[in-house]
Amino acid sequence: MSKTNFGELINSSTPVIMDFYADWCAPCRIQSPILEKLKAEMGDAVKIVKIDVDRNPAIAQQLQIMGIPTLMIFQNGKAVWRASGVQQIPVLKKQIEALTQA
Repeated sequence: MSKTNFGELINSSTPVIMDFYADWCAPCRIQSPILEKLKAEMGDAVKIVKIDVDRNPAIAQQLQIMGIPTLMIFQNGKAVWRASGVQQIPVLKKQIEALTQA
């Protein structure tokens, strides 16, 4: 993924959840269906983008991703929330709703 594409992805008024993961990571495999369910519940209120840290090491390094899964929420090109480890739907929904109602 080029920096241009990354910039275009995060420069949105719709919150964008970036899921930094790797195929070999067991907690990442737990996070994936949680994000799919969140997308099904929230629809167009959120965008979800998965970034494989093994295939995109420059972006992971630039954003100082030290552990996976790491989720970041971007809105209007800015990182507005970040957490490492598996995150559940209520936590993510609360963050997204706070951004969309602001």
